[in-house]
Amino acid sequence: MAPVEDHDSGMESQEGSQSVDPDLEKDSSKDESSDKGQSTTKQLAIENGDEDDEPDETLAERLWGLTEMFPESVRNVTYSTVVNTKLGICKAYGFSRSAAWIIFSTSIILFAPVIFEVERANMEEMQRNQQKQLLLGPNSAISGGVPPPLLPSVSQQ
Repeated sequence: MAPVEDHDSGMESQEGSQSVDPDLEKDSSKDESSDKGQSTTKQLAIENGDEDDEPDETLAERLWGLTEMFPESVRNVTYSTVVNTKLGICKAYGFSRSAAWIIFSTSIILFAPVIFEVERANMEEMQRNQQKQLLLGPNSAISGGVPPPLLPSVSQQ
């Protein structure tokens, strides 16, 4: 530590030397030795991982700190890209919901009558087969009431 001038007394020696308080010299030497001891203690604490003076940074704080190393134009382009991407995803999600609703409701309206008619036709066919089975016997319902076609005999020449 540099010697301290005593400006309050207003007296300086003729040689231009500065007056130094001996108590300040002792205190400064103690400060230097205590600073060395504290620095070694801090180094040991840092090496041992015992330094808990600073709170841990969150991910958001670290990312915010990293923004300072990029130019303003890069930050603006990145911001607009993120905002536009989010907006696009939201609009695409809304459109897909609307499109799905239109497609499914239209298909139900268009295909439900066809499905009902096919089912009704199948039910009528089953009722006819049951009536034939009751009137003509079990074999007639399977064959459909039409006698099986006769195969022509194959003649050997």
